[in-house]
Amino acid sequence: METLAVDHPLVAHKLTTLRDVRTDSPTFRRLADELVTLLAYEATRDVRVVDATVQTPLAPAHGVQLARPAPLVVPILRAGLGMLEGMTRLLPTAEVGFLGMVRNEATLQAETYATRLPDDLSGRQCYVLDPMLATGGTLAAAIQFLLDRGAMDVTALCLLAAPEGLKHLEEVFESTSTPIRVVTAAIDPNLNEVGYIVPGLGDAGDRLYGVV
Repeated sequence: METLAVDHPLVAHKLTTLRDVRTDSPTFRRLADELVTLLAYEATRDVRVVDATVQTPLAPAHGVQLARPAPLVVPILRAGLGMLEGMTRLLPTAEVGFLGMVRNEATLQAETYATRLPDDLSGRQCYVLDPMLATGGTLAAAIQFLLDRGAMDVTALCLLAAPEGLKHLEEVFESTSTPIRVVTAAIDPNLNEVGYIVPGLGDAGDRLYGVV
């Protein structure tokens, strides 16, 4: 498994404001959207392309286009929805699937409550959107779900990650031959006793959409 913490001043600046407890939900949503687009630029560095030739006003030009089948973007509900527009802004031709998963706060285990994905993901590059990689249980379950349907590689985009979650993913997918990557804005020091990233930014879903 490959992990990339994006080292860029704009990423650090936007993340700092996201962390601030004084940042209201509308501002949080806007900054999360902008931050995801920056992360997506790095996350799609290995997106599959094919050679293409187009006609400019002056002459033919050789270049590339995204290969088929189209990449699949999968936000994990509900917080992952706050990352979707920032991702599809960079990949407007991508298809979008949805995976509803929630962490049981007693067991810290991921539970699936909704899916809207193709049954066959053979040959598909998948991009999973999950703001917080904390214990890693939810993201590991989501990645395994995609692998079970035949995904050819999976990249997870996270606003923040914790060492415990990254270690869990490495252990779960140690023997997996399918390429798996995590792209994040930062790796924080640790989790607290209830499984939240510290210093983190709080509950991403609540900060995006309010407490419900």
